[in-house]
Amino acid sequence: MKNTCTICLEGRIDSNNAAETEKSLLAKANENPGAEIVLDAEKLDYISSAGLRVLMKLRKLAGKSIPIVNVSQEVYSILEVTGFIELFDVKKALREISVEGCEFIGSGGYGRVYRLDPETIVKLYNPGLSLEFVEREREISQRAFLMGVPTAISYDVVKCGESYGVVYEMLNAKTIAQVINENPGKVSELCRGSAKLLKKLHAITPGADSGLPDRKKDLLQWAESITGITEAESEKLIAFIRNIPERNTFLHGDYNSKNIMVRDGEFQLIDIGDAAIGHPVFDVVGLMLAYIILPQSQGGKYTDEMRRGLLGFDFDLAPKVWRVMCGTYFGLSSDDDVRVQTQKLMPYCMLMMSNHGFRLHHDEPEIVGGVLKILRERVIPSFEGAALLDF
Repeated sequence: MKNTCTICLEGRIDSNNAAETEKSLLAKANENPGAEIVLDAEKLDYISSAGLRVLMKLRKLAGKSIPIVNVSQEVYSILEVTGFIELFDVKKALREISVEGCEFIGSGGYGRVYRLDPETIVKLYNPGLSLEFVEREREISQRAFLMGVPTAISYDVVKCGESYGVVYEMLNAKTIAQVINENPGKVSELCRGSAKLLKKLHAITPGADSGLPDRKKDLLQWAESITGITEAESEKLIAFIRNIPERNTFLHGDYNSKNIMVRDGEFQLIDIGDAAIGHPVFDVVGLMLAYIILPQSQGGKYTDEMRRGLLGFDFDLAPKVWRVMCGTYFGLSSDDDVRVQTQKLMPYCMLMMSNHGFRLHHDEPEIVGGVLKILRERVIPSFEGAALLDF
C-alpha cells in the first residue's frame, strides 16, 4: 500500500505569503521521503502566479505530476487558464446534493435512482462504494455513449450524505418497470421493444481501445480464485467457462426493465457502469436472473417486498416478461420453443447466479457458504451435456 503525504492548502496563496508557503510545503515533502504527495485544496480560496510557481517547485521535487484534490470551481478556472491541469492531476471538489423530496425511480444491487428535476436523474451508490468505483462507472458510461449506445449523457460525480452518485440527463422519462407497474397491459409491447434494442446493442463491436472489461476473462479469474471446491470441480468450472465462444460484442452488463427509460416510444439506457465485451449470453442470462430466478427464490436474505422492489412490478408479470423478451430476441414463435431455449440457457444462468452471489456478498461468509453449496451441488453438475452456444 502506498505511503501518502497529504498537504492541505488554505486561504489565499499569493506574493504576500508565497515564500512562506514554499518553505512549509517543501519541508513537509522532505519530512516524508518516498511518500505519494497529495495536495488537498478544499480550503484554498485563491492562488496567484506566485503561488503557482510554488506548486511547480513541489512538482519538481516529486519528479512527477501531483494530485490536487477538492479543487473549487474558482481555483480550477485559474489552473485551467494557466495550463496547470495539464501538469497536475486536478480533481474538482464534488458537488453536494440532496434527494429529499425527489421522486424515487428505482433501486438495484449498487444503489438507488432519483429524479432531481425534469431534465436530470441521479444514481446514488450504496454507502461504502468508493469514489474510484463510481468514477469508473461514469467513465464506462461515457465510453458507451461515444460508441453509439443509446444511453443517457452523464454529467458530474456528486456526493449526497455518505454516498457518491452520478448525474445523468434524462428528459421527463420513466423506466419500463415503472410503466409496466402502472399499466400491465403494456408488457408485451415494451418487452418486444426491449428485446429488439438488446439485439441492436449486441450488433455493436467495440474497438480495441474501448477500455471495456472482458466478461469471460473476469469469470475465469473468479473461477480460478474459488476455494472450497475439489480440484475436479474446479477443472469442470474453468473448462465450461473456457468453452464459451469468444466475442467482441458490446454487453450492457445489467440489462433489465429498471435500467431502460422510455419517453414517447424512444428507449434510453441508464446504469451502464457494468458494460463489457463478450458473448451475448451474459446479457441474456441476466434477464433470466431477473425474471425467472429472482421471482421464484424463497427465503434467504430477500423478502417478498424486497424482491418486488428489485423487479419494479408484481411477481406474476415476470414470466410473461421473460417469454416475450426471449421469444423476440431469438425469433421464437411458441411458448414451447421458449421453454426449450430457457433450458438450454439454464446452466449459463446458474453460472452467473453463482458469480453474482460471490461478488455481491463476498464479505458475508454465511451467504457465500450457501452459494458455494449451490455451486457444488447444482451448478457444476448442470454443465454435463449443456448445449453449446450457437448465437
